Amino acid sequence: MSEVESELARRTGRGEEVVLATVVRLDGDPPSRTGAKALFDRDRQLAGTLGCSEFDAQARRDAVSHLASGAPGLSTYRHELGSIEVYVEPYLARPLLVVLADSPVAAALRRWAPEVGFEVASSPPSEKPATELYVVHTDHEAPDLVEVLEHLLGLEPRFVGLMGSRRHTGHHLEALHARGMGEDQIARIQSPVGLDLGAQTPSEIALSILAGLVAIRRDGGAGWKDATRV
Repeated sequence: MSEVESELARRTGRGEEVVLATVVRLDGDPPSRTGAKALFDRDRQLAGTLGCSEFDAQARRDAVSHLASGAPGLSTYRHELGSIEVYVEPYLARPLLVVLADSPVAAALRRWAPEVGFEVASSPPSEKPATELYVVHTDHEAPDLVEVLEHLLGLEPRFVGLMGSRRHTGHHLEALHARGMGEDQIARIQSPVGLDLGAQTPSEIALSILAGLVAIRRDGGAGWKDATRV
């Protein structure tokens, strides 16, 4: 394994965001070679080289925009002796999905979520994680539900979902209000949770929830279940 590949594995294993640049084509006689690689984060070059400081500097500038968009792409970098075409590939930090309670829906979510890019945990983190936080609680009868939701909302999650109709969850939201939590925070709790797919089985419900999480993560338009109709 090369220095760049080792560093890539080490950084992504720690959940860091990095960009891998690989030379795929030469034009002219630039100071590079096909297959040359360099690894970058938002601030600096971490390992490898594309052949010269000029190419490396151009790739380093590109790294920030690719991390922002999350999309790979081809770029052309120029030198007085020729140019290179480079495949620039971002490796983004995986968002954390906290799936709470032991239920068939929770089991399906924990099984499938890693396949669509989420790290999964079964208990709330003690402090705000470095990556985006998503939460789905699958048991509206959990005795510590209100305390857990209060803690999680304090960690500024991107999404909090609570399974169950408002007939079953409304009193928990009222309890949060009684504990001094603001309406704007309480309103962030999606309940019921899941896209309106007509899901009935635990697996179908998990699929509707996971599809909704992908829609939120990717800023896609999707129709959530309507609390007034459940």
